[in-house]
Amino acid sequence: MKARKLFHFKDRQGDVLIEMVIWELPTQSEARPHGLKYRMYCGRAGKCIVRYDNETGKGDHRHHGLSEEPYHFESLEKLVEDFRNDCSRLTDWRWET
Repeated sequence: MKARKLFHFKDRQGDVLIEMVIWELPTQSEARPHGLKYRMYCGRAGKCIVRYDNETGKGDHRHHGLSEEPYHFESLEKLVEDFRNDCSRLTDWRWET
């Protein structure tokens, strides 16, 4: 079985672009024990403001500007909530309810 795309969201408000993509992997691994692969990006004018991802070899982590820090994955819902909160706080992004 190949990875299956669970979710894809892409939108722009003014000069801010947000994109979230989440895949379900066929198997869990040491690097991705939750069985998910994801990338969540928020940027302005081609520059990253905040990004969450779990690329191979790095595990779950968050980029904020030029810094990078580990991200403690609790659940998919919490991951999306944390990303959305960062986008709102850092760019005044307005999420539709």
